[in-house]
Amino acid sequence: MATNRPNIDQNRLDRVVADARRAAEQRGHGYRERALQMYPWVCGRCARTFTRMNLRELTVHHRDHDHDNNPPDGSNWELLCVYCHDNEHSRYIDHVAGDGETATAAATGNPFAGLKDLLARGKD
Repeated sequence: MATNRPNIDQNRLDRVVADARRAAEQRGHGYRERALQMYPWVCGRCARTFTRMNLRELTVHHRDHDHDNNPPDGSNWELLCVYCHDNEHSRYIDHVAGDGETATAAATGNPFAGLKDLLARGKD
């Protein structure tokens, strides 16, 4: 049974995927190691303290959510535990998608209505 799918060079595809994973891993190790040297091993949200035994649970969060923005001074990073990191990304996804809340109606009342008359009465 013939299919209309184009022939895909599996070896080339495997190489491309492996190269992409290797590059991402190298990027991750580079900024993670720098962040762990720069900052104390404490979660920036819940203040949980980490040691060498549980350091794998401490992640580097990119404040602007751009994983390629890794300034040498670390200004785009903060250390978060895996739970706070997951929560932060969930909140960001909800924010971008719109969390389903409807916009509140603009206020129509005027708190200064009649103020001029009240001030005029006070002068009499």
